[in-house]
Amino acid sequence: MKLGLLINSQYVAGESMPDKIEESVEQVRAARDAGFDLICAAQHYLAAPFQMSATLPLLGRLAAEAGDMEVAATVVLVPLHNPVEMAESISTMDAICGGRFILGVGLGYREEEYAAFGVEPGQRVGRMREALEVMNLLWTEDEVEFHGRYYHVPKVKVATRPVQRPHPPIWVAANGNVPIRRAARWGYPWLINPHATVSMVAGQLEMYREALSEAGQPVPSIPMMREAYVAKDRETAYIESQPYLEGKYAAYASWGQDKALPGEESFSIPYQDLARDRFLLGTADDMISEVKRYEAELGVDYMIFRMQWPGMPHQQLLRQIEIMGQDVIPRVKTGG
Repeated sequence: MKLGLLINSQYVAGESMPDKIEESVEQVRAARDAGFDLICAAQHYLAAPFQMSATLPLLGRLAAEAGDMEVAATVVLVPLHNPVEMAESISTMDAICGGRFILGVGLGYREEEYAAFGVEPGQRVGRMREALEVMNLLWTEDEVEFHGRYYHVPKVKVATRPVQRPHPPIWVAANGNVPIRRAARWGYPWLINPHATVSMVAGQLEMYREALSEAGQPVPSIPMMREAYVAKDRETAYIESQPYLEGKYAAYASWGQDKALPGEESFSIPYQDLARDRFLLGTADDMISEVKRYEAELGVDYMIFRMQWPGMPHQQLLRQIEIMGQDVIPRVKTGG
């Protein structure tokens, strides 16, 4: 089991972005020293009511402090980007990280982002598939020529490649059943979102593994993201997380994130109900118990925690990282 920390890159409007990035640098140093295996950051555009750092430049800065940790983009909205630019940017990131970069990819779900980039939402899947094909060719072939529906590459020699061969790991983020099956058919690890309840995830994982088998694909890594807050007791974890995590999910509801999940999921419910079976809030012992549960029952081998949300003071996250380093990570690693 590898443990990761998702660095918050969304800030309250009016906060100093330089100051917030410097806080992120300090957080990465603390996570490295605490024994985390991975750091990552997410991507959105026009993220009102929050301001947001661009993912790859931010990760490039944070990689300088990451030591031997892996660095992941979770996730890049691939259909919004040109695959040639993406292939060379990811190769550069992999070089910066010494061959420890992971590319998370996703379709996105916000109409504003697609409109701003001039991309039709109905083209999302086709663009994703073509983009991944072009990127794989550019990473693995000496000479490439590609003419698809959305992207064209003239016949060219290729020299810019990632450190990892054939390329950095690719994780596919998905909420709904159809894109989860699609990730399985393509043979990619499904990056489990932090928004679904664990019971929903269990059913979707069964479906994912069935789709892998039907497609003749081996079972890959199973990375899972969870909202988490660790404190001296469960009550403190709930009280200290609520103002920020509740606000984050109110923003998600306004963006329509809950509608991207199967069924009639809604984030516009009381915090205690929202947290149930969805957030990991409690003591170090609670964290260890849940991580072991996800490993044993779900087969998860990467556990990525988001432990800070817009508006939450930097020191609150540093306290959590300290608890993780002292009381959680060593026991997870040793099975204690």
